[in-house]
Amino acid sequence: MAQSNRKDKPQGPAVTVAVVAYNSGETLARCLEKLAAQTYRDFELVLVDNASPQGEAQAAAQIVPGTRLIENAENRGFAGACNQAAEAGRGQWLALLNPDAYPEADWLEQLVAATARHPDVRSFTSRQVMDEDPGVLDGLGDVMSLPCIPYRGGYLQPDPGDTPEGEVFSPCGAAMLIDRALFLELGGFDEGFFCYCEDVDLGYRLQLAGEPTVLVPSAVVRHVGSASSGGAKSEFALFHGYRNRFWVLAKDTPALLLPLVLPTHLLAAAYVAMRPQNRPYLGVTLKAYRAAIAGLGPVLKRRRAVQATRRRSALGIARAMTWNPRDLTGRRAVIRVRPTSR
Repeated sequence: MAQSNRKDKPQGPAVTVAVVAYNSGETLARCLEKLAAQTYRDFELVLVDNASPQGEAQAAAQIVPGTRLIENAENRGFAGACNQAAEAGRGQWLALLNPDAYPEADWLEQLVAATARHPDVRSFTSRQVMDEDPGVLDGLGDVMSLPCIPYRGGYLQPDPGDTPEGEVFSPCGAAMLIDRALFLELGGFDEGFFCYCEDVDLGYRLQLAGEPTVLVPSAVVRHVGSASSGGAKSEFALFHGYRNRFWVLAKDTPALLLPLVLPTHLLAAAYVAMRPQNRPYLGVTLKAYRAAIAGLGPVLKRRRAVQATRRRSALGIARAMTWNPRDLTGRRAVIRVRPTSR
Protein backbone atom coordinates (compact mmCIF):
# COMPACT_ATOMS: atom_id res chain seq x y z
CA MET A 1 0.00 0.00 0.00
CA ALA A 2 1.07 3.58 -0.61
CA GLN A 3 2.58 5.30 2.37
CA SER A 4 2.17 8.91 3.43
CA ASN A 5 4.78 11.33 2.15
CA ARG A 6 4.35 13.57 5.21
CA LYS A 7 7.70 13.36 6.97
CA ASP A 8 9.89 15.60 9.03
CA LYS A 9 11.88 17.88 6.76
CA PRO A 10 15.26 16.22 6.14
CA GLN A 11 18.57 18.02 6.32
CA GLY A 12 19.46 19.45 2.93
CA PRO A 13 17.26 20.53 0.02
CA ALA A 14 13.71 19.25 -0.41
CA VAL A 15 14.34 18.14 -4.01
CA THR A 16 17.29 16.65 -5.84
CA VAL A 17 17.00 17.33 -9.58
CA ALA A 18 18.90 14.79 -11.69
CA VAL A 19 19.93 15.60 -15.25
CA VAL A 20 21.92 13.12 -17.34
CA ALA A 21 24.03 14.48 -20.18
CA TYR A 22 25.38 12.62 -23.20
CA ASN A 23 25.96 14.44 -26.48
CA SER A 24 23.49 17.02 -25.16
CA GLY A 25 25.36 20.14 -26.20
CA GLU A 26 22.51 21.59 -28.24
CA THR A 27 19.92 21.21 -25.50
CA LEU A 28 21.64 20.97 -22.11
CA ALA A 29 22.36 24.68 -21.60
CA ARG A 30 18.75 25.63 -22.36
CA CYS A 31 17.46 22.94 -19.98
CA LEU A 32 19.65 24.20 -17.14
CA GLU A 33 18.73 27.82 -17.84
CA LYS A 34 15.10 26.83 -17.31
CA LEU A 35 16.05 25.12 -14.06
CA ALA A 36 17.91 28.22 -12.89
CA ALA A 37 14.71 30.23 -13.46
CA GLN A 38 12.45 28.00 -11.31
CA THR A 39 10.15 29.78 -8.86
CA TYR A 40 10.69 26.93 -6.38
CA ARG A 41 14.20 27.29 -5.01
CA ASP A 42 14.62 24.50 -2.43
CA PHE A 43 16.44 22.13 -4.77
CA GLU A 44 19.90 20.93 -5.69
CA LEU A 45 21.04 19.88 -9.14
CA VAL A 46 23.06 16.71 -9.65
CA LEU A 47 24.35 16.67 -13.23
CA VAL A 48 25.79 13.36 -14.45
CA ASP A 49 27.92 13.41 -17.59
CA ASN A 50 28.05 10.01 -19.30
CA ALA A 51 31.49 10.49 -20.87
CA SER A 52 30.21 12.90 -23.51
CA PRO A 53 32.85 13.27 -26.26
CA GLN A 54 32.41 17.05 -26.34
CA GLY A 55 32.48 17.54 -22.56
CA GLU A 56 29.58 19.99 -22.68
CA ALA A 57 28.52 19.34 -19.08
CA GLN A 58 31.50 21.13 -17.55
CA ALA A 59 30.48 24.50 -18.98
CA ALA A 60 26.74 23.93 -18.49
CA ALA A 61 27.24 23.08 -14.82
CA GLN A 62 28.01 26.75 -14.17
CA ILE A 63 24.48 27.80 -15.11
CA VAL A 64 22.84 26.56 -11.90
CA PRO A 65 24.76 27.71 -8.80
CA GLY A 66 25.93 24.86 -6.58
CA THR A 67 25.53 22.17 -9.26
CA ARG A 68 27.17 18.87 -8.29
CA LEU A 69 28.80 17.41 -11.39
CA ILE A 70 29.51 13.67 -11.66
CA GLU A 71 31.78 12.82 -14.59
CA ASN A 72 31.72 9.19 -15.66
CA ALA A 73 34.64 7.55 -17.43
CA GLU A 74 32.18 5.56 -19.56
CA ASN A 75 28.57 5.84 -20.70
CA ARG A 76 26.46 4.15 -18.02
CA GLY A 77 23.20 4.84 -19.82
CA PHE A 78 20.29 6.89 -18.57
CA ALA A 79 19.40 4.20 -16.04
CA GLY A 80 22.81 3.91 -14.41
CA ALA A 81 23.43 7.66 -14.35
CA CYS A 82 20.05 8.38 -12.73
CA ASN A 83 20.83 5.79 -10.08
CA GLN A 84 24.12 7.57 -9.41
CA ALA A 85 22.31 10.88 -8.99
CA ALA A 86 19.77 9.33 -6.63
CA GLU A 87 22.51 7.88 -4.45
CA ALA A 88 24.41 11.17 -4.41
CA GLY A 89 21.35 13.32 -3.75
CA ARG A 90 20.26 14.73 -0.41
CA GLY A 91 16.64 15.65 -1.15
CA GLN A 92 13.55 13.86 0.08
CA TRP A 93 12.24 14.04 -3.48
CA LEU A 94 14.04 13.08 -6.68
CA ALA A 95 13.08 14.98 -9.84
CA LEU A 96 14.27 13.47 -13.11
CA LEU A 97 14.58 15.81 -16.08
CA ASN A 98 15.85 15.00 -19.56
CA PRO A 99 18.45 17.40 -20.99
CA ASP A 100 16.08 18.08 -23.91
CA ALA A 101 13.12 18.87 -21.63
CA TYR A 102 12.54 22.52 -20.85
CA PRO A 103 10.42 23.12 -17.74
CA GLU A 104 8.12 26.09 -17.29
CA ALA A 105 9.19 28.40 -14.47
CA ASP A 106 6.69 26.91 -12.00
CA TRP A 107 7.31 23.26 -12.92
CA LEU A 108 8.92 22.25 -9.64
CA GLU A 109 6.54 24.44 -7.65
CA GLN A 110 3.55 22.64 -9.17
CA LEU A 111 5.00 19.18 -8.56
CA VAL A 112 5.85 19.94 -4.93
CA ALA A 113 2.38 21.43 -4.39
CA ALA A 114 0.87 18.18 -5.66
CA THR A 115 2.68 16.22 -2.95
CA ALA A 116 0.67 18.19 -0.36
CA ARG A 117 -2.62 17.54 -2.18
CA HIS A 118 -1.85 13.81 -2.37
CA PRO A 119 -0.05 12.90 0.87
CA ASP A 120 -0.45 9.17 0.15
CA VAL A 121 1.29 9.41 -3.24
CA ARG A 122 5.04 9.20 -3.77
CA SER A 123 5.31 9.32 -7.58
CA PHE A 124 4.27 12.15 -9.90
CA THR A 125 4.59 12.92 -13.61
CA SER A 126 4.30 16.03 -15.76
CA ARG A 127 2.37 17.36 -18.72
CA GLN A 128 4.77 17.16 -21.66
CA VAL A 129 4.21 19.19 -24.80
CA MET A 130 6.20 19.25 -28.02
CA ASP A 131 8.90 21.87 -27.96
CA GLU A 132 8.40 22.85 -31.60
CA ASP A 133 4.62 23.17 -31.09
CA PRO A 134 3.47 23.44 -27.45
CA GLY A 135 -0.13 23.08 -28.59
CA VAL A 136 0.62 19.40 -29.30
CA LEU A 137 1.10 16.83 -26.55
CA ASP A 138 4.28 14.87 -26.04
CA GLY A 139 2.57 12.90 -23.29
CA LEU A 140 0.32 12.85 -20.24
CA GLY A 141 2.04 10.07 -18.33
CA ASP A 142 2.59 6.58 -19.70
CA VAL A 143 -0.17 4.10 -20.52
CA MET A 144 0.21 0.31 -20.51
CA SER A 145 -1.80 -1.53 -23.16
CA LEU A 146 -2.86 -5.18 -23.06
CA PRO A 147 -0.01 -6.32 -25.38
CA CYS A 148 2.48 -4.73 -22.95
CA ILE A 149 3.27 -2.01 -25.47
CA PRO A 150 3.52 1.21 -23.46
CA TYR A 151 2.92 4.62 -24.95
CA ARG A 152 2.82 8.23 -23.82
CA GLY A 153 -0.80 9.21 -23.33
CA GLY A 154 -2.05 11.69 -25.92
CA TYR A 155 1.22 11.67 -27.88
CA LEU A 156 0.97 13.98 -30.94
CA GLN A 157 -2.63 14.86 -30.08
CA PRO A 158 -3.77 18.47 -29.57
CA ASP A 159 -3.31 19.58 -25.98
CA PRO A 160 -6.85 19.95 -24.59
CA GLY A 161 -5.64 22.28 -21.85
CA ASP A 162 -8.22 21.03 -19.33
CA THR A 163 -6.65 17.69 -18.42
CA PRO A 164 -7.73 16.41 -14.99
CA GLU A 165 -5.24 15.55 -12.29
CA GLY A 166 -5.34 11.83 -11.70
CA GLU A 167 -3.61 8.47 -11.71
CA VAL A 168 -1.72 7.10 -14.71
CA PHE A 169 -0.01 3.75 -15.14
CA SER A 170 3.54 5.04 -15.13
CA PRO A 171 5.55 8.26 -14.89
CA CYS A 172 7.60 9.38 -17.88
CA GLY A 173 11.27 9.62 -16.94
CA ALA A 174 11.69 12.79 -19.02
CA ALA A 175 10.06 14.88 -16.28
CA MET A 176 8.94 13.17 -13.08
CA LEU A 177 9.11 13.45 -9.29
CA ILE A 178 9.47 10.48 -6.95
CA ASP A 179 10.23 9.98 -3.28
CA ARG A 180 13.97 9.37 -3.37
CA ALA A 181 13.86 6.75 -0.59
CA LEU A 182 11.16 4.85 -2.52
CA PHE A 183 13.22 5.02 -5.72
CA LEU A 184 16.21 3.55 -3.91
CA GLU A 185 14.09 0.97 -2.05
CA LEU A 186 12.81 -0.35 -5.40
CA GLY A 187 16.38 -0.59 -6.67
CA GLY A 188 16.14 2.49 -8.89
CA PHE A 189 16.16 1.98 -12.62
CA ASP A 190 17.11 -1.44 -13.98
CA GLU A 191 20.59 -0.77 -15.37
CA GLY A 192 20.30 -3.76 -17.69
CA PHE A 193 17.91 -1.66 -19.79
CA PHE A 194 20.63 1.00 -20.32
CA CYS A 195 18.04 3.43 -21.67
CA TYR A 196 14.48 3.38 -23.05
CA CYS A 197 11.59 1.82 -21.11
CA GLU A 198 13.53 1.90 -17.83
CA ASP A 199 10.91 4.40 -16.64
CA VAL A 200 8.06 2.10 -17.71
CA ASP A 201 9.72 -0.79 -15.86
CA LEU A 202 9.97 1.42 -12.77
CA GLY A 203 6.34 2.49 -13.17
CA TYR A 204 5.24 -1.14 -13.50
CA ARG A 205 7.16 -2.00 -10.33
CA LEU A 206 5.45 0.92 -8.60
CA GLN A 207 2.11 -0.58 -9.64
CA LEU A 208 3.13 -4.00 -8.34
CA ALA A 209 4.16 -2.38 -5.04
CA GLY A 210 0.79 -0.64 -4.71
CA GLU A 211 2.34 2.82 -5.25
CA PRO A 212 0.23 5.05 -7.51
CA THR A 213 1.55 7.68 -9.91
CA VAL A 214 -0.34 10.96 -10.29
CA LEU A 215 -0.26 13.17 -13.37
CA VAL A 216 0.13 16.87 -12.49
CA PRO A 217 -1.09 18.71 -15.63
CA SER A 218 -0.06 22.10 -14.24
CA ALA A 219 3.60 20.95 -14.17
CA VAL A 220 4.57 21.57 -17.80
CA VAL A 221 7.72 20.83 -19.79
CA ARG A 222 8.46 21.34 -23.46
CA HIS A 223 10.16 18.20 -24.76
CA VAL A 224 12.24 17.51 -27.84
CA GLY A 225 12.66 13.74 -27.39
CA SER A 226 15.53 11.37 -28.32
CA ALA A 227 17.84 14.34 -28.89
CA SER A 228 20.88 12.45 -27.55
CA SER A 229 20.24 9.17 -29.37
CA GLY A 230 19.76 10.22 -32.97
CA GLY A 231 15.98 10.55 -33.02
CA ALA A 232 13.04 8.22 -32.42
CA LYS A 233 13.72 6.21 -35.60
CA SER A 234 17.46 5.78 -35.09
CA GLU A 235 18.75 2.22 -34.92
CA PHE A 236 19.82 2.84 -31.32
CA ALA A 237 16.35 4.01 -30.25
CA LEU A 238 14.49 1.27 -32.11
CA PHE A 239 16.75 -1.53 -30.87
CA HIS A 240 16.53 -0.53 -27.22
CA GLY A 241 12.82 0.22 -27.46
CA TYR A 242 11.85 -3.18 -28.92
CA ARG A 243 14.23 -5.16 -26.71
CA ASN A 244 13.31 -3.39 -23.50
CA ARG A 245 9.55 -3.54 -24.05
CA PHE A 246 9.84 -7.31 -24.23
CA TRP A 247 11.92 -7.33 -21.06
CA VAL A 248 9.28 -5.25 -19.26
CA LEU A 249 6.72 -7.89 -20.25
CA ALA A 250 8.91 -10.78 -19.12
CA LYS A 251 9.97 -9.16 -15.87
CA ASP A 252 6.85 -7.43 -14.60
CA THR A 253 3.70 -9.12 -15.95
CA PRO A 254 1.93 -11.19 -13.25
CA ALA A 255 1.79 -14.88 -14.13
CA LEU A 256 -2.01 -14.90 -14.42
CA LEU A 257 -1.85 -12.26 -17.17
CA LEU A 258 0.99 -13.80 -19.19
CA PRO A 259 -1.25 -16.12 -21.29
CA LEU A 260 -3.09 -13.03 -22.56
CA VAL A 261 -0.25 -10.55 -22.72
CA LEU A 262 2.53 -12.59 -24.36
CA PRO A 263 0.70 -13.73 -27.54
CA THR A 264 -0.96 -10.35 -28.07
CA HIS A 265 2.43 -8.66 -27.66
CA LEU A 266 4.04 -10.85 -30.31
CA LEU A 267 1.11 -10.37 -32.71
CA ALA A 268 1.08 -6.61 -32.18
CA ALA A 269 4.85 -6.35 -32.61
CA ALA A 270 4.69 -8.37 -35.84
CA TYR A 271 1.85 -6.20 -37.16
CA VAL A 272 3.71 -2.97 -36.38
CA ALA A 273 6.97 -4.25 -37.87
CA MET A 274 5.27 -5.24 -41.14
CA ARG A 275 3.49 -1.94 -41.71
CA PRO A 276 4.88 -0.30 -44.88
CA GLN A 277 6.48 2.64 -43.04
CA ASN A 278 8.28 0.27 -40.66
CA ARG A 279 9.53 -2.36 -43.10
CA PRO A 280 12.85 -0.56 -43.65
CA TYR A 281 13.56 -1.16 -39.95
CA LEU A 282 12.67 -4.87 -39.96
CA GLY A 283 16.32 -5.88 -39.58
CA VAL A 284 16.82 -3.90 -36.37
CA THR A 285 13.48 -5.20 -35.05
CA LEU A 286 14.59 -8.81 -35.49
CA LYS A 287 17.98 -7.99 -33.98
CA ALA A 288 16.27 -6.48 -30.94
CA TYR A 289 14.07 -9.53 -30.32
CA ARG A 290 17.02 -11.88 -30.71
CA ALA A 291 18.87 -9.83 -28.10
CA ALA A 292 15.80 -9.81 -25.86
CA ILE A 293 15.59 -13.61 -25.90
CA ALA A 294 19.35 -14.02 -25.48
CA GLY A 295 19.25 -11.79 -22.39
CA LEU A 296 16.21 -13.39 -20.77
CA GLY A 297 18.18 -15.28 -18.11
CA PRO A 298 19.11 -12.27 -15.96
CA VAL A 299 15.71 -10.69 -16.63
CA LEU A 300 13.86 -13.75 -15.34
CA LYS A 301 16.10 -13.79 -12.28
CA ARG A 302 15.07 -10.19 -11.55
CA ARG A 303 11.46 -11.17 -12.27
CA ARG A 304 11.50 -13.66 -9.40
CA ALA A 305 12.56 -10.92 -6.99
CA VAL A 306 9.96 -8.45 -8.30
CA GLN A 307 7.05 -10.89 -8.26
CA ALA A 308 7.97 -12.27 -4.83
CA THR A 309 7.51 -8.84 -3.25
CA ARG A 310 4.52 -7.51 -5.17
CA ARG A 311 1.55 -6.31 -3.15
CA ARG A 312 -1.02 -5.76 -5.87
CA SER A 313 -3.11 -8.53 -7.42
CA ALA A 314 -3.10 -9.46 -11.07
CA LEU A 315 -6.67 -8.11 -11.25
CA GLY A 316 -5.50 -4.79 -9.85
CA ILE A 317 -2.77 -4.60 -12.49
CA ALA A 318 -5.24 -5.51 -15.23
CA ARG A 319 -7.53 -2.68 -14.12
CA ALA A 320 -4.65 -0.20 -14.32
CA MET A 321 -3.98 -1.17 -17.96
CA THR A 322 -6.08 -0.37 -21.00
CA TRP A 323 -7.66 -3.29 -22.84
CA ASN A 324 -9.13 -1.26 -25.71
CA PRO A 325 -6.95 -1.68 -28.82
CA ARG A 326 -8.16 1.70 -30.08
CA ASP A 327 -6.46 3.34 -27.12
CA LEU A 328 -3.11 2.01 -28.30
CA THR A 329 -3.59 2.91 -31.96
CA GLY A 330 -4.94 6.34 -31.06
CA ARG A 331 -2.56 6.85 -28.12
CA ARG A 332 -5.44 7.94 -25.92
CA ALA A 333 -4.48 9.26 -22.52
CA VAL A 334 -5.81 7.11 -19.68
CA ILE A 335 -6.19 9.13 -16.47
CA ARG A 336 -8.18 7.93 -13.49
CA VAL A 337 -9.33 10.90 -11.42
CA ARG A 338 -8.72 10.53 -7.69
CA PRO A 339 -11.41 11.60 -5.19
CA THR A 340 -8.86 13.90 -3.49
CA SER A 341 -7.97 15.78 -6.70
CA ARG A 342 -8.96 19.41 -6.81
